[in-house]
Amino acid sequence: GGSRSGSAAPVPAALHLPACPAPPPSSAPRMRCARRTPRMPAVGGAQAGSGQLRRQDPRRLLGGPGGLFRPAAPFAAARPAALALVTLLSFASRFYRLPEPPHVCWDETHFGKMGSYYINRTFFFDVHPPLGKMLIGLAGYLSGYDGTFPFQKPGDRYEQHNYMGMRGFCAFLGSCLVPFAYLTVLELTKSLPAALLTAFILIFDTGCITLSQYILLDPILLFFLMGAVLSMVKWNTSADRPFSTSWWFWLSLTGVNLAGAVGVKFVGLFVVLLVGLNTIYDLWDLLGNLSLPLVVFGKHLLARVLCLILLPLALYTATFAVHFTVLNKSGPGDGFFSSAFQSQLIGNNLYNASVPEYLAYGSVVTMKNLRMAGGYLHSHWHLYPEGVGSRQQQVTAYLHKDMNNLWIIKKRDLDTDLSDPLSPVEFVRHRDIIRLEHKETSRNLHSHQHEAPLTRKHFQVTGYGINGTGDSNDFWRIEVVGRKAGKLIKVLRSQVRLTHVATGCILGSSGKTLPKWGWEQVEVTCSPYLKETPNSLWNFEDHINPKLPNISLDVLKPSFAEILLESHMVMFQGNSGLKPKDNEVTSKPWHWPINYQGLRFSGVNETDYRVYLLGNPVIWWLNLITIGLYLMIAVSTAVTLKRGVQLTPELKELSRVVLRGGGQIILGWLLHYLPFFMMGRVLYFHHYFPAMVFSSMLTGITWDALLKFSAALLPPSTIGRQVYGGGFLALILLIMYSFYLFHPLCYGMIGPMASDPNSPMAGLRWMDSWEF
Repeated sequence: GGSRSGSAAPVPAALHLPACPAPPPSSAPRMRCARRTPRMPAVGGAQAGSGQLRRQDPRRLLGGPGGLFRPAAPFAAARPAALALVTLLSFASRFYRLPEPPHVCWDETHFGKMGSYYINRTFFFDVHPPLGKMLIGLAGYLSGYDGTFPFQKPGDRYEQHNYMGMRGFCAFLGSCLVPFAYLTVLELTKSLPAALLTAFILIFDTGCITLSQYILLDPILLFFLMGAVLSMVKWNTSADRPFSTSWWFWLSLTGVNLAGAVGVKFVGLFVVLLVGLNTIYDLWDLLGNLSLPLVVFGKHLLARVLCLILLPLALYTATFAVHFTVLNKSGPGDGFFSSAFQSQLIGNNLYNASVPEYLAYGSVVTMKNLRMAGGYLHSHWHLYPEGVGSRQQQVTAYLHKDMNNLWIIKKRDLDTDLSDPLSPVEFVRHRDIIRLEHKETSRNLHSHQHEAPLTRKHFQVTGYGINGTGDSNDFWRIEVVGRKAGKLIKVLRSQVRLTHVATGCILGSSGKTLPKWGWEQVEVTCSPYLKETPNSLWNFEDHINPKLPNISLDVLKPSFAEILLESHMVMFQGNSGLKPKDNEVTSKPWHWPINYQGLRFSGVNETDYRVYLLGNPVIWWLNLITIGLYLMIAVSTAVTLKRGVQLTPELKELSRVVLRGGGQIILGWLLHYLPFFMMGRVLYFHHYFPAMVFSSMLTGITWDALLKFSAALLPPSTIGRQVYGGGFLALILLIMYSFYLFHPLCYGMIGPMASDPNSPMAGLRWMDSWEF
């Protein structure tokens, strides 16, 4: 508890411990001593008693009996009522006008459609793990939605389809965010006003309300994220009762919530890192306690491994097991995965299929690139535009099944007739020189020394010729990885590369998305660099040749571990390659804390019902100011202590409360914000909301402490309490009034745009970048 002044209360005998001496010899018994390293300052818990202070000490308002920093009896008695109040307001604000608008809004077109896929058991691909979409699909199924609405584009009306179950589920989880944050701050600071201020900030933030009212992953992610933070804080306060029932409960619940957060989006890894740092600090603290037997330390370590590593991994893996079990029908996600995986999907052309085992001339085939999401070799009637290499027929990689993926394998000799059913079968062998004729357009796969459209140091690949007649640039040497010359080529199993005979380059899929003229398909190039990578390797998937006997594809069935690994590689590849859609508002991380620009959820003109995702400006700018204040307090305190300057009692008390309560919160904000500056993928405004929740909790903690400090400077306690209460009330009223002004953003606007002077929102367009 620190040094005591004045008439100090008697110290229990158990606290009279000697300071730690130098480490004893290994043969000497371990000696119980006072630890030099305190427990993690940001962890909540009971405050050490400060004894009875002298009457003239101004800290009596802060730490003395009934002081502002000590939980007063009325406050303690009011906690259940306060929790009920903030929970009621949270649910009321999120469920108000939930059915409006009765049409698809923003990303509901994605996640509502994916919920339908689960109900219909149709396989699809998404860059996020499956838990959030599975829960949305389950909510829709339990509420009577039949999975038939197409979710084609924003603005499509739901008509008779039951969408309220899915919206209501997301609103329920989004409403839980407020009581979770309230309980977290209350546990960290033991201050009811700080917890209430945090709750009111989140209740009346227009951005948090908007994200909670639609069929999105964000409210599900925030539910598990804040559940993990609350469980961690509760577990930290149980540290003085290790291995008790409550200790095990909160530790296990932390692991469950970690699995949930990562199972919804990969950004859930940031809260895993936060809990991991807390755990490492805690274990280091235990290791430094010489009175703790190593056997007990080992039990602590094993408990954390079990609950914070093995349990989340098991639950996370289980979500994928359910995902692959439920989605057992062929769908739009097939082409992102390997041929072996596709052979397990009901309705896929490879399911329970039998194909000729060895490749032969005259066979009609599809070729799939082995790069994750590399696509099928594809062509179509469209030509490359003027100025993009030679203006010949486009050759691309396409991620979906299509008739334009079919190619005919032909011999180098143009005069050979393979259509005669009586002609003998001739198999394709390793290092043969072949031609590939596109079945739909009858043009040959061709390359030449023109630059590829996007990968400038590679050669362009085109479709060339008429009815299979081309030139010497149509010849390719087919080579099987790990095979000797003359060996046959197996469908699905053999990994092959195609080397262009004339230039020596290798056919590959770059993974880059072509512009609109290329239908946003994947670029195919011929690389002069002979480095062997999955980009340059292919396998033959479909194989049609009536002259050959077929074999069953059941032998290709992959294991669950192989499917799990493949799905993660595809998701990571898809995440890194995300690009903005047409007319989509993207943003940069520095835009987010200043509330620079919002997102249109619904409507674009004055006749539409418009919903605009934008944070309550007063709240967001207050949060930004608070982050600066907190960092100033932390840095100045650290510098002052390093210089050996003696702080005044008031500053000591302020620093202790703010730093202890806000340490983990500011760390959480940094971990959920700074990594976005290093990401290469497209970013949107809603990515900041996990960090925004942490900044809101920091605002509650910091302003509560600042008001108490200001009140403590006034000698009479009654005036100090009036100042504190008045300041707290002013903040609450400011937040509520700003919500009153900006609530049309989340609950819908009709009429002139804010840029029109006649609009009721005209005076509220404080920044030109706001487009509501």
